[in-house]
Amino acid sequence: MNHTIHGKHHHWRWDNALPPVVRIAPGDRVELEALDPGGGQIEPRTEADELERLDFARVNPVTGPIFIDGAEPGDAVRVKLEAVVPSGWGWTALIPGFGLLAMDFPEPALHSWSYDPTPGRPAHFGKLARVPLKPMVGSIGLALGKPGAHDILPPRHVGGTMDIRDMNPGTELYLPVEVPGGLLSFGDGHAAQGEGEVCGTGLETAIRVAARIDLVKGLRLEGPEFTTDGPVQRHLDGKGYYVTTGIGPSLMQGAVDAVRRMIDLLARRHGLRPEDAYMLCSVCADLRISEIVDRPNWIVALYFPRIVFE
Repeated sequence: MNHTIHGKHHHWRWDNALPPVVRIAPGDRVELEALDPGGGQIEPRTEADELERLDFARVNPVTGPIFIDGAEPGDAVRVKLEAVVPSGWGWTALIPGFGLLAMDFPEPALHSWSYDPTPGRPAHFGKLARVPLKPMVGSIGLALGKPGAHDILPPRHVGGTMDIRDMNPGTELYLPVEVPGGLLSFGDGHAAQGEGEVCGTGLETAIRVAARIDLVKGLRLEGPEFTTDGPVQRHLDGKGYYVTTGIGPSLMQGAVDAVRRMIDLLARRHGLRPEDAYMLCSVCADLRISEIVDRPNWIVALYFPRIVFE
C-alpha cells in the first residue's frame, strides 16, 4: 500500500509520546515531503546577518512519526530509499558558534543556491565552482525508548540526524526499534554534502522522499547499519582530488587541521575567500581517517573533488 505524508506533519524533537501521523504495514511504501532544514527561517532574500537570530528550536524539522504495525523492541525497521528529489533552491551557511571551525569563523555567511534538480546537473557556486549534486536524507530515525523530548540534532543509536551522504536512492538502512511501532521520521534534506559536513551545513534544501518500509523481527541491532547498491563517489571521482592532512594524537584536531589546510589550498589555487572555501568543503569534500594504528599519531585527510573547478 502507498501512503502520502505532507510536510505540515513535522516535529522538532524525538519524543515517543508524539502521536503517529500514519499507521502502515510492513512492506508498505511512503511518499513524503520534508521541509528545508532551516524550517522556513531562511529564504532566497535572507541576509547573512539574519543568521544570528536563527531559532535553533525550529531547525531540522522531521516529517512523521510513522507507526509500523508489529514493530517491537528488539526488531529492526528496514528503510529502502527509492527516490530523493530536491526542490531546486537551497542554502549553505556559516552560523556563529556552529561547525568544526567555529572558532575561526565567528561572523555569519550565507550562500543561496538556485539549481536544476535534474539528476546529473551541477549546482553553481557563483562563477567559480560547480558542485555535482547527490541528493540525500540527513535525518532518518526512530523514537528513543527513554521518555521525554530529545534534541533533534545529535545522531543516536536509533538513527536521527546522521548526515551520512550515502542515504540516497538504493540504500537500505536498518534501525533498532525501542518503542512499539518504531515511530519513524525523515528530514534534513541535502542536494549535496561532503562527508563530515564540516561547516555544519551542506546544500540544505526541501526534499520529496519515496521509501519502502519493512520490518526484520528479532534482529537486535545496537546501532544503524546500511547497504548501498553500488559505488558511492562516481559523481565526484572524474577529475581526482586535492587532499590535505592533519597529523597528531587527536582525530578531532587532525580534522580541524586538514580542513584549515584545504581552505588555504583553495584560496591559493583558486582565489576563494576563506568563508567560501569553508562552505564548499562542507558541501562536497570528504573527511577520512587515513591511519589510526601507528601510535601515537593518527592521520585525517580531507579530499576535495577537483571536478568542482574543471
